[in-house]
Amino acid sequence: MAKRVWDEEKTGVTIMLRAVGRKKMQVVQEVHEITGLGLMTSKDMVEGKKPVTIKNGVSKEEAEKIKTRLEWAGAKVELKYVRGTS
Repeated sequence: MAKRVWDEEKTGVTIMLRAVGRKKMQVVQEVHEITGLGLMTSKDMVEGKKPVTIKNGVSKEEAEKIKTRLEWAGAKVELKYVRGTS
């Protein structure tokens, strides 16, 4: 049985916040800086139900940088790769 090969390139990455950890305020600050949302909105996002989408459709390089920032602040992050639909 042959494996199916995907020819289309991955078009973006979705960054998902899975857990916050002990440094909640640092995670809130990072989410605020990454998303450009207000502090209260960022706080609500961090304190809300998990997983939560932080950013959609970013490049792999940008996603890795954001993941590193959030993990440094104590969060657990998941990257979901999205394939093109065309």
